[in-house]
Amino acid sequence: MPARDHFHSVIRIGPVQIGVRRDRHGHTKHSAVCTADRCGWSADYSSSSAAQLAARTHRCRIAH
Repeated sequence: MPARDHFHSVIRIGPVQIGVRRDRHGHTKHSAVCTADRCGWSADYSSSSAAQLAARTHRCRIAH
């Protein structure tokens, strides 16, 4: 059974939320997830600045 992700230090940039978590190996990951309906974009980064840059440049393909 996989361990549950516990996010902390969650911030929002536009429709994207960024949270810090530890992966199954104990490494810190910064996850960026678009919260727009049907977008489905998400990515993990090793640094906060990379996740924030991705959040600022993310463009949903879903028409608003």
